[in-house]
Parts: sequence; C-alpha cells; structure tokens
Amino acid sequence: MTDNKRKKGRGGIILRLGGYVVREWYLFIPAVIFTLISNQLALMGPSFSGEAIDAIVRVGGVDVDSVTRNVLSMVICYVLSAILSYAMAVIMVHLSQRIVYKMRRSLFEKLGTLPISFFDTHPTGDIVSRISYDIDTINSTLSHDLVQIMTSIYTVLGSLVFMWHICRPMLLIFVFTVPASILFTRFRAKKVRPLFSARSRKLGELNGYAEEMLTGTRTISAYGKEQVISERFNARNADTMEAYYRAEYYGATMGPSVNFINNLSVSLVAMLGGILYMLSVGGRVEEGTAFFITLGGVAQFVQYSRKFAGPINEFANIIHEFQSAFSAAERVFRIIDEPSEAPDVEDAVPCGEVEGLVELDRVNFSYVAGKPILKDFSVRAEAGKTVAIVGPTGAGKTTVINLLMRFYDPTSGEIRIDGKGTRTLRRRELRSLFTMVLQDTWLFSGTVFDNIAYGKEGATLDEVRAVARAARIDSFIDTLPDGYDTVITDDGINLSKGQRQLITIARAMLSDAPMLILDEATSNVDSRTEIRIQEAMHSLMRGRTCFVIAHRLSTVKDADVILVVQNGTVTECGTHTELLEQGGFYATLYNSQFK
Repeated sequence: MTDNKRKKGRGGIILRLGGYVVREWYLFIPAVIFTLISNQLALMGPSFSGEAIDAIVRVGGVDVDSVTRNVLSMVICYVLSAILSYAMAVIMVHLSQRIVYKMRRSLFEKLGTLPISFFDTHPTGDIVSRISYDIDTINSTLSHDLVQIMTSIYTVLGSLVFMWHICRPMLLIFVFTVPASILFTRFRAKKVRPLFSARSRKLGELNGYAEEMLTGTRTISAYGKEQVISERFNARNADTMEAYYRAEYYGATMGPSVNFINNLSVSLVAMLGGILYMLSVGGRVEEGTAFFITLGGVAQFVQYSRKFAGPINEFANIIHEFQSAFSAAERVFRIIDEPSEAPDVEDAVPCGEVEGLVELDRVNFSYVAGKPILKDFSVRAEAGKTVAIVGPTGAGKTTVINLLMRFYDPTSGEIRIDGKGTRTLRRRELRSLFTMVLQDTWLFSGTVFDNIAYGKEGATLDEVRAVARAARIDSFIDTLPDGYDTVITDDGINLSKGQRQLITIARAMLSDAPMLILDEATSNVDSRTEIRIQEAMHSLMRGRTCFVIAHRLSTVKDADVILVVQNGTVTECGTHTELLEQGGFYATLYNSQFK
C-alpha cells in the first residue's frame, strides 16, 4: 500500500469514528464544554500561585491578604477542575459505550447480510475476534485516550497563551523542542502503525486456529494428536506474541524519547527564567519590557511549560494505543464495507403458490475462476417427486444445494421453479420454499421446544410434540429433566450427535415448505434408528419436491430419480432398479455397500 493510500485510509477511519461520535452529540457537546471549563480552571491555578509568590517576596514585606486570596483562588480552581474532569470522564464512558454498542450492532447486522461465500473464506475465530477484541480496543481509545487528546489540545493552546503574556522571549525555547517532538512522533508513528496491524491480524489467526481445534477435540484425542496440535498452537502463539512484542516495544519507545525532549525544554526554561529574573532584579532589564520577569512569573512560566510539554509527552505515550485502535477499526470497517449479498433484481416477483417443479438447465458454476465445479449440469425434478444425488466426495452434490438456495448463483445456465428463473424471484421468499436438514447440525442456546419450534413461527406445544413423535425423539425428550423446557447449551453439547440430528429433523418436519433438502440427514444415527426415521421421512416427504444427498444408498433407493454426479456432471440417471441394471458407477457403489 502506498503512503497516499495509507493516509487516505487513516483519514477515512478517523472520519468514520468521528461520525459515530457526532451522532451522540447530546453527550459529546457537554463533555467538550466540561473539558473547556475544567482545563481553563486548571490553567488559572499557576497564575494565582505566581501572584502569591510575588506577594511573598514583595518589597516592604509579605502581603498576607494577597497571598491568602490567591492561594484560596488556586485551591478553588483545582477543586472545581477536578469535579468537572470527573463529570466529563463519566460522560465519555457513556459516550464510548453507546458508540461501541452501535458499532458492534452494525457489525453483527452486517454479518447477517453477507453472502455465504464470505463465511466460506473467513475463519469463525477471526470474525469473533473482530466483534470482541477489536471493538473493545476501540472502546478503550474512545473512553480514555480521546478524553486525553481533548484535554491536551486545550491545555497546550491555553498554556501557550499564558506564557506569551508572561515572557515572550522564553517561548523561543519551544521553537526547537516542539518541532523535534512532533517530527520524532510522526516518524515513529509511521513505523509503528503496520506493527499494530500485524498484531491484530495475528491475533485473529490465532483465535481462528483455537476455535477450529476446540471444535475437533474428540477427533484430536481419538488420533492422539494432542502434542502435535499443542506444538502447532505454540508456534502460532509465539508468532502472535512476537507481533505483540514488536508493536508494544517500538510503541513504548516513543514516550520516554519525547519525555526526554520535553524535560530538556523545562530545564532550559528554568535556566533562562533564572537568568532573566536576576537581570530584572539587578536592574539591567527595565520593568515593562519583554525581557522583564518576576520570581512569580518564573514560577508561572515553569508550571505552564510543564503543562505545555506534558500533553505532548502524554500524546506520545498513547499514540501507540491510537495505532492499535486504528488497526482494530480498520478490521471492523473492512467487514462493514464488505459487499452485501446481491439485492433482488428491480422487477423481482413474489413466488406465490408453488407446486414444486424444479429445473436446472445447463448450469455451470465455479467457486474459483478457472476451476469449474458443475459443468453443463441439467436435471428436472417433477413436483412432489424425490430426486436423490449420489457420487464421490467433491463431485458437486452439495454445490447443487447451494445453487438451489441461491447461496450462490450459477456462472451460466438457469435454475427455474415452476418455470420462473430463480434470479427473478425474491431471494427471501425463494429460501422459505425450502426446508433443509444438513449433516452438520445447528442448535442454539434455548429450550428443546425453542429449537424445534424454530422451524415454524408461532408453533404450539402440541405441534412440536407431534413432530417429535414423528421423528422418534419424543420418548427421549420426556426423559430430560424439564422435558421440552430443558435448556440446550453450547450447540447441544449435552446431547449426543444423533439426538441433535433428530431435533433438526423434527424442526424440518414442522415447516410447511413445499420443497425439502436432506443432505446426509441420517448420517449421525445408527442403522436401526435410521430405518425408523425413514418411516417418518416418508410422511414428511409426501407431496413435497425432495432433494436427497446421501452416501448410504439405503436412504435413496426409493427415490423417483437418482442422479449420479461425477466431476460436476450427471453421468447416470434413473431409478434404483434401472441403475443397477446399467451396471455402472451406482451399481458398483451399491454392491460395495450391500454385498
């Protein structure tokens, strides 16, 4: 990425974060007002302290009244400043929480609009890292570092004005030290920012790997690969820690370096102020000239120089945190900016009443350009009939389902339902025409009833019980501690794989969609249970157009049409008996399973 693109990207991130802040103007404006008043009061403190010092060393004796008045004024300023600073900090915490809430909501809502292809190419752990860690990083910056920046800007400008009125010649010191601080900060920030981007990326990769390994714990244990997996995790963990170290190490060098420059400036101020004071006391500098300064003036200037230099130092200390926040925001906005699933065409038509005639006409499709998955694929599924798709792994069976559901669109060719091209139909309505039971079960945290009723809005307990009986799972549910009110957690980890599969089958039975997709729907149950489920499936499939993908040919032999798919094309087509008579791939596969 070129420097111009980096600057443009960074500026865009700042503007977008600023947009979130502006939308919470009713919190941000009071915070700014409190900041201005609080810092103004804090800036008035040194002025009163200088007046008190001059009242002490005044010729003719100490002016007790003046000392008392100035000291009390200084205390009042600092107390009020502290109160307003606290109020401003509280407001900023609320502000940052609201911004983070909206940002996290926008991100999650965006995920719901993204095409399936996005999730096929992005690890779940990395996405979760952006929702949690990256947004928490932004929150820390908005609630703390933004307050510091607001305070620093006013303090620097206010201190400069006060020092200008005290002794303008002494400001020449900052002509050299301030540019040195700024140039060094810019130089280091340019070097550090890519390191924080790498840190966020490595953390996302580590989370993705950890999530992947945790879901495969049983398989890892079964093959005795714990040590191998641990070593691979340690390697990735070491890379992540190295990225963290480099970012934090080079980021941490900024603070001490700038602090040295600023302390040098304060030392020079004290030296020059002492010299000018002695010249003023000795009468070599006349009162009223630019070089004249009192002892109180020197004390004021030193305090203001610290206030002037301090924020620059603090900014250098937190600049690496801003770099981290920018990197995190960039990762979050990258998802928010992902193109959503293509919208329906302008003249998209409602599906209306559907009989269930499905046609795939000379369909070609590839996930990656130049690597076709389906080639000149054609099939006709009559309404109410069952079409089974069998073939070796990677032949394109599941791809057919992805195209039917419009998770992807064909590269060429057309898919029609009742003669209407699927591209011309409203996508949401099209998907509601299908009920799916997949090999990979998905259950959410909720009761058994909630998980089954998910298949039909407003489902009653009687309806749920009916489909549970049809799926041959009602007896098991009745043995649970709270029956249908038993809570399922962590994707059904407290259930067996077969029980989770049966719940998803019951969920599908509850839907009244005219078409059904079964993708290895009985792969996680034993043969005896499979036979019982098939009996229930016959009633479920009756009157619906069904697409069945299975490796167990016992589940497809009663299909009206069986398609054998190899290398993305239909190589055999017919009923179970016809395919056995042909003696092709299907017959070979069937005989290998049953003879």
